[in-house]
Amino acid sequence: MKKILLACCSAVLSLAAAAQSGYVPASENMAARQQFADDRFGIFLHWGLYSLLGQGEWVMTNQDIDFREYRKLAGAFAAPAFNAREWVTAIRQAGARYVCFTTRHHDGFSLFDTAQSDYNVVDASPLGRDVVRELADECRRQGLGIHFYYSLIDWWREDAPRGRTGRGTGRNPRKEDADAYFDFMKAQLTELLTQYGPVGAIWFDGVWDQDQNPGFDWRLDELYGLIHRLQPACLVINNHHLAPFEGEDAQTFERDLPGENSAGLSGQEVSRLPLETCQTMNHSWGYRITDCDYKPVDELVRYLVGAAGRGGNLLLNIGPQPDGRLPEAALERLAGIGEWLERHGETIYGTQAGPVTPRAWGVTTRRGDKVYLHILDWPDTELFVPLQGLRVRQATAFDSGERLDFRQNDDGVVIRLGERTAAPDHIVVLTIRQ
Repeated sequence: MKKILLACCSAVLSLAAAAQSGYVPASENMAARQQFADDRFGIFLHWGLYSLLGQGEWVMTNQDIDFREYRKLAGAFAAPAFNAREWVTAIRQAGARYVCFTTRHHDGFSLFDTAQSDYNVVDASPLGRDVVRELADECRRQGLGIHFYYSLIDWWREDAPRGRTGRGTGRNPRKEDADAYFDFMKAQLTELLTQYGPVGAIWFDGVWDQDQNPGFDWRLDELYGLIHRLQPACLVINNHHLAPFEGEDAQTFERDLPGENSAGLSGQEVSRLPLETCQTMNHSWGYRITDCDYKPVDELVRYLVGAAGRGGNLLLNIGPQPDGRLPEAALERLAGIGEWLERHGETIYGTQAGPVTPRAWGVTTRRGDKVYLHILDWPDTELFVPLQGLRVRQATAFDSGERLDFRQNDDGVVIRLGERTAAPDHIVVLTIRQ
């Protein structure tokens, strides 16, 4: 991923001109969209050769490392502590419902047993195991969905089209061959979608790399059409920082909740597709040895709640260590989130954005006749909620079960909140008259 400002939206939009026109989602796809929306919480895993250097997933281009030298890292990628079962168990116990894993990032190294190149974890590294297969199989054993991150750009392959990144890796520009590169990507996607069982989503990244070349064709029609043909239920998600292109099944936002743009990557309109926000536990996507500034559990819980209150999922990232372990700080936070979801999950999973749009005090979610007020910033002893068109039958503090006094008129409802708590999210349940 890259922290970039959207300086040329109109130029990038033209790159989507060839997206999958006339796309009609299959019934399996519509069911998968609903399941995705119900899941509400997933874990992102950025792991690869870059982890060995401990400087994040962009180290190859940030340091202008020659692609021939970078490949030598594969000889040290032993990861003796990698254990898919331990990863998935910790993620499941955190309450996450799916995993999104970097099958191939911008450095071009494949973490699966691809026949398209020997630059992969089985053929080129002492680990010698198909990480994607082990992770996908373990996710299915433990009841989690598996999503595959797949980079559209490649700083290692000499036939890959040059964008604005990765220009200092020593590749010969005369060997650029877009046709060969797209054939390579389609062959790899075919492998991922035919050899690894049901895949919940293909999560693309990199459209923005050609934002200075508006005539460039990413051939998304071919890529999206291939995915939907091989696995109709598989969702197409693309982290291009723009409104969804035709053929996409969910919309993702990087480092911002839907409708917000504090990171400068999410000024696009919010669509009616299922929504997802990807965010880091610390400040980095890939493992960074100097980044120990992990967000507290309470902050992560509030971010999860904020996403759900906007009708979206939280895809929370971890950068595993070079040895294959999840960082201890990440495991502690997974455990904390899991403890919170064990008690409060009914207010998150399977809910919709509530009838009241996000407010300074918090958000609302809804399931059936229950509206959940997630009070993230306690305003006063009383809270006014502009709940119009719905009549409240009962108000209850979720944690204590205490019945709360309220009064309602046509403008909304005023709730007497009761005893203030130290919880990161004080939840009040409104039961609506049906």
